[in-house]
Amino acid sequence: MANEEVSTNGLAETPAVATADLEGKSEYLAYGGQAIIEGVMMRSPRFYAIACRAPNKEIVIKAEPIEKTWIGRQKWLKVPFLRGTWALLDAMTLGTRALKYATDVQLAPEYQVPEEGKEGEVVKVPEQSIKDKKLQEYAVGGALVISLAVSLLIFKLSPNLVATYLQKNYKLSDPATNAATEGIKITLFIGYLLLISRMKEIQEVFKYHGAEHKAINVLEAGQELTMDNCRAQTRIHPRCGTSFAIIVLILGLFTYVFLPRLKGPNVFVEGVYNFLFHVAVLPLIAGVAYELLRFAGKFRDSKWVHYLFAPGMATQLITTSEPRDDQIEVALKSLQACIDKEKAEPA
Repeated sequence: MANEEVSTNGLAETPAVATADLEGKSEYLAYGGQAIIEGVMMRSPRFYAIACRAPNKEIVIKAEPIEKTWIGRQKWLKVPFLRGTWALLDAMTLGTRALKYATDVQLAPEYQVPEEGKEGEVVKVPEQSIKDKKLQEYAVGGALVISLAVSLLIFKLSPNLVATYLQKNYKLSDPATNAATEGIKITLFIGYLLLISRMKEIQEVFKYHGAEHKAINVLEAGQELTMDNCRAQTRIHPRCGTSFAIIVLILGLFTYVFLPRLKGPNVFVEGVYNFLFHVAVLPLIAGVAYELLRFAGKFRDSKWVHYLFAPGMATQLITTSEPRDDQIEVALKSLQACIDKEKAEPA
């Protein structure tokens, strides 16, 4: 485990932090997070922290600079309309690292529950349990940080192949074929979320996702990071990654429909051609989507923002659930760790 790792026990109240110490709305807009296995990863402008509930009920916390990641060192990816691509890569990089760390905590011998009647003895983790945790890690990765490969193959290649088949057999126009492609993408994405939301392990992660949103909402409301304040907040947040994905899909529907279809010798080759063409356009769409998401964050209290971004926020009713107090505590401690780092190590 890392040198900066600490652990706490019990459901002690998370120390309060006065959000007035932060430098206004532009500062806290750089705060965000992600649910992981039995925990929450939070990130601030320069640091990220991972807080996990270990099998022995301790909360294990790790915090370090974002610049330690390769993505964090790529300053050119933080330019407006390019940073949407950065946000995707950043989420995958930090998300994968956080998921691995969370799994390590769940399997670490020092965090296991001692066998009954053998106080102080460390329990050996059964091999099957290790396999189950690994499978859970992959499931959570697919649920919350949809990997680039999976998202491209499932949500872009397969819709293009199906739409190309429909065009060849039903003489669809290019705009109609592109519209069919995007309709299939949206259907697959929502269906995927509904499917995994039925998994017990994912339901727990979605509760941590709700806890993460509540903690960030407390921060952005200018309140102290206390359990009572966090309980009272909504589990919905306009800058959620779920909203980002929905905005990308909606923008894609209105963008790709006007693009030409590339032709090929058969359905498969033509589908692959158009898949690659759409992938090339995706960073531009992601860039616009990210700027819209930041805009929504700045004006989150406006009614028109809620109307405009309603599809993404409604989808969060699938990807978040009301958290328990022990899950809220983990989210608060993760966020507090980021804030403490920012204060302790000024830029």
